[in-house]
This record gives sequence, structure tokens and C-alpha cells, in this order.
Amino acid sequence: MEKNWIVKEQGNPVLIRHLSAELGIDQTLANLLVQRGVHTFSEAKDFFRPQLSHLHDPFLMRDMDKAVARIWQAIENKEKIMVYGDYDVDGTTAVSLVYSFLKKYTPFVSFYIPDRYSEGYGISYQGIDYAREHGISLVIALDCGIKANEKIDYANDRGIDFIICDHHLPGGEIPKALAVLDPKRADCHYPFDDLSGCGVGFKLLQAFCKRQAIPLEELYPFLDLVVVSIASDLVSITGENRVLAHYGLKQLNEHPRHGLLSIIKLAGLDKHLIAIDDIVFKIGPRINAAGRMESGKTAVDLLTAENEEHATQMGWTINTHNNDRKSVDREITQAAIAMVEEQEIVKTKKTIVLFNPSWHKGVVGIVASRLVESFYRPSIVLTESNGFITGSARSIAGFDLYDAIESCADLLETFGGHMYAAGLTLREENFETFCTRFEQYVSKIITDDLLTPQIDIDSYLDFKQITPKFFRILKQFQPFGPGNLSPVFITDNVYDNGNGRLVGSDAGHLKLELIQEDEPYRPISAIAFYQSEHFDYLQAGNPVDVCYSVAENYYRGIANIQLRVKDIKKRDVIV
Repeated sequence: MEKNWIVKEQGNPVLIRHLSAELGIDQTLANLLVQRGVHTFSEAKDFFRPQLSHLHDPFLMRDMDKAVARIWQAIENKEKIMVYGDYDVDGTTAVSLVYSFLKKYTPFVSFYIPDRYSEGYGISYQGIDYAREHGISLVIALDCGIKANEKIDYANDRGIDFIICDHHLPGGEIPKALAVLDPKRADCHYPFDDLSGCGVGFKLLQAFCKRQAIPLEELYPFLDLVVVSIASDLVSITGENRVLAHYGLKQLNEHPRHGLLSIIKLAGLDKHLIAIDDIVFKIGPRINAAGRMESGKTAVDLLTAENEEHATQMGWTINTHNNDRKSVDREITQAAIAMVEEQEIVKTKKTIVLFNPSWHKGVVGIVASRLVESFYRPSIVLTESNGFITGSARSIAGFDLYDAIESCADLLETFGGHMYAAGLTLREENFETFCTRFEQYVSKIITDDLLTPQIDIDSYLDFKQITPKFFRILKQFQPFGPGNLSPVFITDNVYDNGNGRLVGSDAGHLKLELIQEDEPYRPISAIAFYQSEHFDYLQAGNPVDVCYSVAENYYRGIANIQLRVKDIKKRDVIV
């Protein structure tokens, strides 16, 4: 698939030169800082050396005082508290965090994860009934609840107080819970509004510690859970999240809890430093697999395991779920791609909406993501559950999927999510009308440019600039993620030195030794995943332009600099 390369506008050259001299770094690195809003030595110090003291006062969040007071009242009065959360990574890490911490201060705390299939996403009537039947008077809902107005009314009528800790966009009216913590509330002036659900739970506990004069050091060991939520939920790794992610990765690498350590070992991540990408592609999917294939409760059991033996056992269980998930995911993805190609949807429509009542509800979101990768269209994959059509949607860069779905709200039973990912449920009789209106809305808004994949490039770079010092400083830009992506560079007119080869079980990847024309004796190792179509061209000695990120490759315990090639463009063929 052809991709557009968009080189970002370079920063103010005077400012870049000044910052480069002041910090003693390459001007390309100084430009990366300026692009990220870092203009002074002091700002660079904060960027490169995040401090826990930089975390905001949690009481700046609306309703925080009421939430903390109610939790302490429940503890003093020996009330039963239930920690409630969604079945995905963000929800299960949030529940594990709050449940494990409160358990140190009261024996009357339990947790509840709704069943994906019988209850669906978010707060459920079944969960409220469970709380009432078990004499629970306070529920702390995490990563959900901001649109659960009717269910909160139902709980209020039954004498059950709710504290909602959410990070999704509110609807037109805030639920009438005892406290609603959500930095995206229009009437909340908290300085950072892109926390994960687990991050909001962390702020609640930070406030609890502050009010009860509990040393914050008691809370910091839970940051491994917070960083797993930040990475897996794809919130921005800027501002407060950068601080939480930085120290969360430190905790995850040095002293992870038993459950996470078992996953780290099963994923083969115990031989090198774990980064955000390792969480996104290896740790998060395994935790998610529990809720997809069986129950999110299994994930909480893993993350709250108090000894290595139990954690190892739960880790194997979850790893099995993940293997099952991959098998189902692969099968449904193949069927979905075949449907798109057979119906020639991409030739006639700007969207993809597929429905099959037999598809596994737990993987439809993954399949929607695969369709976006394959066809680059906003994609919705639906199945049947409890008499309704339900599923997940994924978007392409720059297109607000949530707005498109919201335009069809009158046809939906429920929906929720954000710009790039959403979930929805509708009645079967509304399906065809929804498909038509969704396509009409997207067709009016989306542009041809948006329908062409784009690679944003930070800067041009010569291979001779990639020195050990350059890479050492570049690594300090981590943790990478939304809002602070791993920098992407262009180098023009490069060649393979003749040692390039096809690798991978299906020979689908390129392992290259690239040289720049004016640096012929300094080859640099590169890997280009899923780009084997360029092999013959490169083997013939032809020049190419490459865009790539600079990474570390571990082989037999030794780390080396390696380019991760994102795309290759052919230059003029040698005659």
C-alpha cells in the first residue's frame, strides 16, 4: 500500500542552535525537543528527568474530596466496599490497583468484573443487584460509568453509593453518583485530562494517602499496574502520564508484582529492559485475553496474586487464553478480509461494516484493527449477543470515528469510546439503516488524503550522525507513545551492501545492511518487516530512500543499534 511521507516542519533554527549548544547535543536531537514543546534547559531537564514531585495535586479533580471522605467513612464504619471495573487491561489493572491498596486498610473490600457476554461493557444492573444481595453499600467504579445515568439511579434507589472513576467523554448529563471523577468533565479543571482509567484510580489513592497522612511511598509499588494501563489504553505519554509511565517502567523492570513477572517470563521479556512497545504487543494482549476468552476476573486474580506459585499458575492460564484468542482472531480475520474482497467494498465505499452472528465477541475489536491495517478504512465488525448486534469500531489516523457513530445515535442502543476506537450495540432491524447512514456521514467528512496511510517524519538524518552518544540521548526521549512517538527519520539514497536477506518463517521480512553513498564503509543494520517485495530491487544494487526509527536489537544478550524501517521508496534504477 502506497504511503505518503510527511516531514514535519522544523523548529526555529536560532532556538535549535541555542538549545543544542546549551545541552551539548546534536542539532537534530535539539530539533526533536523543540518539536515536543521543549525550548529551555529547564524544560529539557524536566523532560529527560521526570519526577514524582511533578504529579498534580489530586484534589484539583472535581469531587475528589467527596470521594476520599466517603471511602474513609466506609472504612471506619466497617461497610462493605466493592471495586468494580471493566474487563479490559485498563479496567482490570485499575481494579487490581484499588482493591489491593484498600485491602491493607479494610478486610471488607471485594472486586467485581462484569461478564463480557451476559452483562456487556460498563456498570450493569446485574452488578448492582449483586452488590445489594451481598450487603455492599459503596461501589468504586473504575474505567467506566460516565454514561451510566439510569444504572446509577437504579443503585441510588437501592441505597448503594457509587464513586465513578472514568476517563471517557461524558454525555450530556453527569450521572447522579456520590462522586464522579473524570478529568474530561467540562466542569472539572484538573490540569491533565488524558489519564487512563487506572490513572484516575491512582489519583484517587494519591488523594486518600494525602488526606490520611499515609506516605506516598506505599502507593508507588503499584505504578507497574499504572504503566501497563497507560500503554495498553493508548493514552498520550505526555504531561502527568509521562511521569507515571517513567516510574511505572522502572517498577516493572526492577520489582514487578508476581502476576506481571509471570507474564514477563512467558512473553520472553525477562532478558532485556521492558519498554512501552513490549507492554502494547506482549503484556497487554495476554491480560486482555482473559476477558476476551473467559472472564476478566482471571486477570485480576493474576495481578493480585500474593505468591509466585499462584501467579505462575494464573500466568499459564492466561497465556493459554491468549493462544486461543490468537487462533480465533486469525480465523475471523481471514473470513472478514475475504468478505471485503469478495464484495469489493473498498472500491465502492469509504467504510467497512461487517456482521456475522457467529463471530466471537471477544475478538471483533482486534479484527476491526486488522481490517484498518489491510484496507485503511474506518471499520466496524459486529456479531450477535443477547439478541442484539454488537461489536467494535476502529478508525484511521485523523478521522473522528466517535463523531461518526454519534451521528447515528438514534439507531443505537448503546455506544461509547473515543476518536479512534469505539463499541456499539443496536437492534437487528436498524442494521441496514445504520450501515447506510454511517457510510453517508463518513463519505461527506473524510478526504482522499486521509484514506492514504501517512507516515509522519521528524527529520532528515545522515547515517554518520547515528553515533553511540546520539543513540544514548535518543533513548532518554522514552517512554515513547502517543504524543511522544519514537522519532522517525529519513535518509536518502542508500543501498544494501549485498548482505541483505529474507527472514521470517514465511520469508516476509528484510534483514539489511544499509550504506549511505558518502559513507560506504559504515554499514548499519536494519530490519524491514513485511517489505519483502523490495528484495530483488535492493539485491540488484539499486538506491532507495528509507524512513525508520532507531532502536536497540538484542541478540544473544548483546544490544546493537538497528534501524526499524517503516517504508522504502525506490529511486532511479541503475542502468
